[in-house]
Amino acid sequence: MQYETKVLTTKYQKPDAYGALSMPVYYTAAFEFPDAKAMSDAFCGRSMAPSYARIANPTVTYLEERVRQITGAQSVTALNTGMAAIHYALTAVSAAGLNIVASKHLFGNSVSLIRDTLGSFGVEPRFVDFTKPEEVEAQIDNKTAALFFEIITNPQLFVADIKALSEIAHKKGVPLIADTTIVPFTNYHANEFGVDIEVVSSTKYISGGGTGLGGLLIDYGHYDWSQHPSPVLQARTKRVGKKLAFTARVKTELVTNLGSLMTPQAAYMETLGLDTLDIRFRRQAETTLWLAKQCQALPEIKRVNYTGLKDNPFHELSEKQFGPLPGAVFTIDLESKEAAWAFIDKLQIIRRATNLFDRKSLAIHPASTIFGLFTPEQCAEMSVLDTTIRLSIGLEAGEDLLEDIMQALV
Repeated sequence: MQYETKVLTTKYQKPDAYGALSMPVYYTAAFEFPDAKAMSDAFCGRSMAPSYARIANPTVTYLEERVRQITGAQSVTALNTGMAAIHYALTAVSAAGLNIVASKHLFGNSVSLIRDTLGSFGVEPRFVDFTKPEEVEAQIDNKTAALFFEIITNPQLFVADIKALSEIAHKKGVPLIADTTIVPFTNYHANEFGVDIEVVSSTKYISGGGTGLGGLLIDYGHYDWSQHPSPVLQARTKRVGKKLAFTARVKTELVTNLGSLMTPQAAYMETLGLDTLDIRFRRQAETTLWLAKQCQALPEIKRVNYTGLKDNPFHELSEKQFGPLPGAVFTIDLESKEAAWAFIDKLQIIRRATNLFDRKSLAIHPASTIFGLFTPEQCAEMSVLDTTIRLSIGLEAGEDLLEDIMQALV
């Protein structure tokens, strides 16, 4: 079945007593069991029945199953933020003395998670330019826990050759972990490019317009965890098999011990968002491409950055991997930081807000917000310019958005 049909025909884990067409929101902390054996089976993982809402919830499980059906993944874990998904993915593969080879062009909090949080527990960060596969390969050794990158970086909009990275990772016996938030899995199939673990901030496209927070951790079951340098994962392969060790650690250790399962209300909203995800994405991305082309003709704008533009240095690779619509975000550069702030202050339709892929269009100055606590030298190393404005395009009419941009430039 095609995406549109598959997403609407995923069955509930159990038939609803009233035949509800939308999965009910199970707002409860605990679940009653018919007998002691059933309770024991749920708590010890011998059955799929939820034991406690911090560990599993039927509304959340239904969202996970929907995404699993769409992506063809081995398992999906729904968490309460995209950062939680990144945290769980990297923590699951990490141990003191290991290293993570990561893109130096990551979202600000991803950088600080790897450098500061995991670094304080003895995990070595190795940041490198992932658009240069040979540099990535040079950083890998027998203590490398994972390669981690964004398929299109935010806000630089750099594009890495994913198949080349996959070939390097698998030749070296290292899992490839990708943040694919900027292009939804209706349009980009990470599984086909050799990505082992996919992380998604479902707050973005999936929630359907900034209705709630969420993150998805998707395990495609490619990687042989018996060859991983983590002794914890090696031990788990002896109990659950070489393909399930990562999922087992996430589901039975991290979710249980760290307590970041997605809330049932958020899962319900994101389940609704999946219904219209493809339609919304295509409309938003089409408007983004049209708007980026129009902005190229405005003399006040010094640079328009969108990989869907034919003169973009990453266009050919972007189109090969993501097709003609590589997301609904682009950036513009003005002559100075002062000009960028003045532009943002004058916007009337486009909202001054963070987040991506809301139904409403959003504008932000990344250097003074998302990367505001980094030094100028660190921003320069990450190619974050103080002249850049990031525009996330929503469902408004493109002509109205163009008029708003033009009046804000005056």
